[in-house]
Amino acid sequence: MTSDNKPTTPADVTAMIKENGIMMIDLKFCDLPGTWQHFTLPLIEYEEKLFEEGTGFDGSSIRGFQAIHESDMLIVPDPTTAMIDPFAAMPTLSLICDIVDPSVSKPYGRDPRLIAKKAEAFLKESGVGDVSFWGPELEFFMFDSVRFDQNAHSGYYFIDSDEGIWNSGAEFDLDGGPNLGNKIRHKEGYFPTPPVDTQQDIRSEMVQRMVEAGIHIEKHHHEVATAGQAEIDMKFDSLLSMADKVLTYKYLVKNVAREHGKIATFMPKPLFGDNGTGMHVHQSVWKDGVPLFYADQGYANLSTFGLHYIGGLLKHAPALLAFCAPTTNSYKRLVPGYEAPVNLAYSMRNRSACCRIPAYFPNPAAKRVEFRCPDPTANPYLAFSAMLMAGLDGVINKIDPGQPLDKDIYNISAEEAAGIQQVPGSLEEALDALKNDHEFLLRGDVFSKDLIDTWIDYKIKREVDPMRLRPHPYEYALYLDA
Repeated sequence: MTSDNKPTTPADVTAMIKENGIMMIDLKFCDLPGTWQHFTLPLIEYEEKLFEEGTGFDGSSIRGFQAIHESDMLIVPDPTTAMIDPFAAMPTLSLICDIVDPSVSKPYGRDPRLIAKKAEAFLKESGVGDVSFWGPELEFFMFDSVRFDQNAHSGYYFIDSDEGIWNSGAEFDLDGGPNLGNKIRHKEGYFPTPPVDTQQDIRSEMVQRMVEAGIHIEKHHHEVATAGQAEIDMKFDSLLSMADKVLTYKYLVKNVAREHGKIATFMPKPLFGDNGTGMHVHQSVWKDGVPLFYADQGYANLSTFGLHYIGGLLKHAPALLAFCAPTTNSYKRLVPGYEAPVNLAYSMRNRSACCRIPAYFPNPAAKRVEFRCPDPTANPYLAFSAMLMAGLDGVINKIDPGQPLDKDIYNISAEEAAGIQQVPGSLEEALDALKNDHEFLLRGDVFSKDLIDTWIDYKIKREVDPMRLRPHPYEYALYLDA
């Protein structure tokens, strides 16, 4: 094991099983959209050869994977990801797994975790760097109840939260006790103390579970919106490791919320008229222990390497959003007026720019770029890999990002505003951009044409078209009397 007692080999996992009286082995893997799936083996089925030979499952039942006539797949656990599941009643060890196609005895081309591995390998092979670091800021809501339905003759959703400003006039709180007020007004949820912030202890419990799972947490706090918006920040890590941590983070957040009788959601825009949920992604590239984004002088102390990296992000941003803001709901967040990063520009402080260069500390190691468009519905393996490939394309081709956007865009002239490009306004637009701009993803065989085509086809058929076919409740307010 490593110095922090994290397992690194199958033998380490076996020792961990014995030391903790483990009775169940839970095997988790990521489907194409970005959600963990799992199945569980009793201890009697555990052998160390599992880490070499794997075990079988039906790939045709997993979103974005195999067709029914080619459904046999193998799942192979990674011993470095072993974690005792804090929610299982029976002692259970959780392992994150890779997917293997037994028909060719090779890693499965649509396994998101494989893409992350190939992206890390390409960075080293390119010679421009040897490691990239990633620090995503995941936001989420914790609601007290959520009801929704959609059928041929009706469609609705109803969200409730004791914190919600809409409950300021209720006689009782949601548990039947007296209404004690302290509801958070729209857009005024940033950093209030308890009792206004009612979820301090729940977030602290989430943080403790993450620490126990080996995730280094820097801070947690209430976010801007009413009704229980929150953020917990992880310390940066390398690409594959951080993508694993994102899914672990979401698993822990959802289950702790459930234990407290609440539901946690990473949906980008669950509330109308208030801030949405993002996943700002801090990123940097290093070589031989040296941070490549820092320079002693120049705008925001950003190196030419860093500027070119930003150039790649901005050039490919419309296509990137097909992976980074991958739901129809994502584009209800990416609109002006809600601190949303809708402008294809970079800035040291302007949070409406897609790329921000944080300026908290002068330390060269802290120099990084924050890409603000993503949200936490993204598959982290695919999103991080796509951003890295876009940035590296900017470095390799010396793409100039232009001048920074340091103005208040809400107070500039219409002529100036017209010259600022914006992100796509819908998932369909982002998917069209990906269709026309994906060569940078194919470099080094990191992404495959098959994966990109599958992603576009899945999103169109399973999300874009179904949304387009259904009447929206607000259309009744607009058109029923036409």
